[in-house]
Amino acid sequence: MGISKTQIFSPSQNRLARQFKALAHPARIAILQFLSRQEGCICNDIVEEIGLAQPTISQHLKELKQVGLIQGEVEGKKICYCINAEVWKSLQDEFHSFFETGGNSCC
Repeated sequence: MGISKTQIFSPSQNRLARQFKALAHPARIAILQFLSRQEGCICNDIVEEIGLAQPTISQHLKELKQVGLIQGEVEGKKICYCINAEVWKSLQDEFHSFFETGGNSCC
């Protein structure tokens, strides 16, 4: 497999690519949908809601946290997760800007 030339792209392009890659798994989408419907941080309900094993959920949570899409706070022996609203707003704005360019009607 070839080497990725991420250094030729802007920091913003690399960040967006990492975030979109994190979104490219149905379990992570399910986790995000579940978290987005909650009033506060969630500690235990994710495994029961999604139906995957705890280690699998933990790995998906780690991926989402690494790219900043969720936040986690330690409460005793548990880590409680919630959506990182600031990062989501930024991602939404950047994604929306892809379609605001206008003027190019090739089809």
